[in-house]
Amino acid sequence: MKGDVVALPTETVYGLAANALDAKAVSRIFEIKGRPAQNPIIVHVAGIEMAKRCVAHWPVLAEKLARAFWPGPLTLVLPRAQEIPEVVTAGGPTVGVRWPSHPFIQAVIRECGFPLAAPSANPASLVSPTNAEHVRRYLGYRIPLIVDGGQSQIGIESTVLDLSVWPPRQLRPGMIHAESLLAVTRELTLGFGESEEVLKSPGLLRKHYAPKAKLVIWAWRDEAELREQCAKCEVRSAKIHVIAHTRIPGGGEFGRVSVIPHDAEAFARAIYAELHECDEAGAELIVVEALPERTEWRALRDRLKRSAAAGE
Repeated sequence: MKGDVVALPTETVYGLAANALDAKAVSRIFEIKGRPAQNPIIVHVAGIEMAKRCVAHWPVLAEKLARAFWPGPLTLVLPRAQEIPEVVTAGGPTVGVRWPSHPFIQAVIRECGFPLAAPSANPASLVSPTNAEHVRRYLGYRIPLIVDGGQSQIGIESTVLDLSVWPPRQLRPGMIHAESLLAVTRELTLGFGESEEVLKSPGLLRKHYAPKAKLVIWAWRDEAELREQCAKCEVRSAKIHVIAHTRIPGGGEFGRVSVIPHDAEAFARAIYAELHECDEAGAELIVVEALPERTEWRALRDRLKRSAAAGE
């Protein structure tokens, strides 16, 4: 990986990876993705010792969290080390670091001996890829290598926790929930959005994770009410695709009806793949059944809200 950018599997989504210590290589990631310069990139490591080399300060709390949740879908934001180029952190003083659990990317990082900058392997703002075919459709003509590591087992991006402030602040929700983090941190604030001048984490832009089709999030009592809502959209029923988990309509009225189990982890594994399928099938409107308000669904509500914003 001498300055190259390649696509690698992680347990969350597929990443577009380059040497995190090579500013030119990281700049190439931004170019390939069309990524806004103010959107920082997470640095992926293979072990706690490598993580320590990426940051200027490794507090006791970082050690506790790493031992509790790494390798896994948790990113820790800390003051960056000097050797981390500013392009990685969008010019900010902090860097997000994560030790992914997928064995292949772990092996690549160990073999390289340096950390990898690896945002999702898709054009900026579009749905993240959860298998190699998604990456091929998006970027196959722009990168020299896509490693097929199977379907991503988490399916959405990592939880991001800012340890550069006190109390720690969850910047981006993920499948490691705030309640689990609280068991280690004892204190925690929830604050993700676009209000800060310098973003400390990816995934904070209002419009994100968007399919090509317009996406809406609706609740309905029965199929008749769903048809009523669809009729107001002036989209042919054959071009309306429905993703449901509880109130499941018959397939005859719509171009596609997908059912994802009423389980947050199963929904996370499947939702991006379903959005890709809807786009491939030519959907013009994707109707997603509103998710429960329970805490285990918080990250999924966040992703879908940003997906819907992209179509407004």
